[in-house]
Amino acid sequence: MTATFLFLIFGVLFVAIALISPLLERLPVSTSNVYLLVGLLMGPEVLGLLSRDAMREAGVLERLTEVAVIVSLFTVGLNIRRSLSNPRWLPPLRLATITMVLTIAAITLIGTMLLRLPLGAAVLLGAVLAPTDPVLASDVQVQGIADQDDVRSGLTGEAGLNDGAAFPFVMLGLGLLGLHPDDQAGFLKLWAGGEFTLPVWLAWDVVWAVSVGLAVGWGTGWAVGKAALYLQRRQRTALGLFEFLVLGLIALSYGLAELLYAYGFLAVFAAGYALRYLEIHSTEYADVPVELPAITPGDREAATEIAVAEPKQAAHFLTVALLDFNYQLEHILEAGVVVLVGALLTREYWTFEVLWLAPLLFLIVRPVSVWLGLLGSKLSRAQVGLVGWFGIRGLGSIYYLTYATEHGLPEDMARRLTSLVLSVVAVSIVVHGVSVTPLMSWYEGKRDERQAIAARHDELASQVDA
Repeated sequence: MTATFLFLIFGVLFVAIALISPLLERLPVSTSNVYLLVGLLMGPEVLGLLSRDAMREAGVLERLTEVAVIVSLFTVGLNIRRSLSNPRWLPPLRLATITMVLTIAAITLIGTMLLRLPLGAAVLLGAVLAPTDPVLASDVQVQGIADQDDVRSGLTGEAGLNDGAAFPFVMLGLGLLGLHPDDQAGFLKLWAGGEFTLPVWLAWDVVWAVSVGLAVGWGTGWAVGKAALYLQRRQRTALGLFEFLVLGLIALSYGLAELLYAYGFLAVFAAGYALRYLEIHSTEYADVPVELPAITPGDREAATEIAVAEPKQAAHFLTVALLDFNYQLEHILEAGVVVLVGALLTREYWTFEVLWLAPLLFLIVRPVSVWLGLLGSKLSRAQVGLVGWFGIRGLGSIYYLTYATEHGLPEDMARRLTSLVLSVVAVSIVVHGVSVTPLMSWYEGKRDERQAIAARHDELASQVDA
């Protein structure tokens, strides 16, 4: 297929999405559903315009999904507006630790008992399918920085944390298969003569890589944010090319973490959150950010007035400007990667196993793991049920799969895991995309109704007291 046809296809797709997106918001169909359908139509099973094999294209797919995920994780970090001491951190932390570990354990058991996989491959499958996706789950994440809904904030925080927290278990699966990445061999030799052992895995892949990844991301985001605000005040002008600041900070935090053999996914998320924390700190931990005046795009003078204003406005303006660009970049990457995933879904990768594996994962493993992970929390049964349902699998799972494939998985094992993961991700895109609008509309309607009743009750109580 020539580049000319690719330009035409994606041109039509982007224009169509821009025109019909208001309609999609009212229908039980997400944009990811549309992208997947376009990919299926373009793939070898229908029109044959995109003829690619998932195994041969693993390296390309790894890089594309890697970029899409880190951009989305940076957006998630910027979107979470709560201090470190806020108790709203507890549900996402429990989801990204207890729930994720339980999910990996359950999938490992399914892999060994029902799929007849070796232990290492079963652990790897669990690590690939356990994390929820920050890219495709945008419809159930926080809608703006003032959104403090427990369901949306829980799913947002979980997606930001567990895409990096699953990496140790990917390494564990590869280690059990004798495929632990060579780029860490020098450090492993210092510990255990180059042999993979569980103590080395715990110390290196869990403690070191997680803590250093978070620390590098936080330090990078805080330093760059402070420098940007200082330069704006010193030069008394708004920074130009916020797009470069976004891309530079993402690349810098990710690259530094990878250089230190830490998890870049966690670093990018932490860098985004560090920028948001600067704004929270500047407003003395106010519940909502300061209000910014509306400015016309390209109005440099108005932007400068805000950028060099008091710290509260300057910090909030910086995060808003970065988010605006990041949202657009995230949507473009999502479209390209999901179309490619649809084109890769040939009959070879649709197996009988997915007919029972996907329902088992979505209807039993995820809900039960969420219920156990959130025991004792303040979330209602309906909220726990929604969090349990919206465990969306997506580009993060495909990245981990291709990462493992590129690190030496035997071809037969790689093809089997690819068929399982691609088909589960496709089912997730369809069923979660179809259900998100009606379920979230129902939930928000019930929530608004309860808030209205509570407000009316408070009003009557105040009248009685008067």
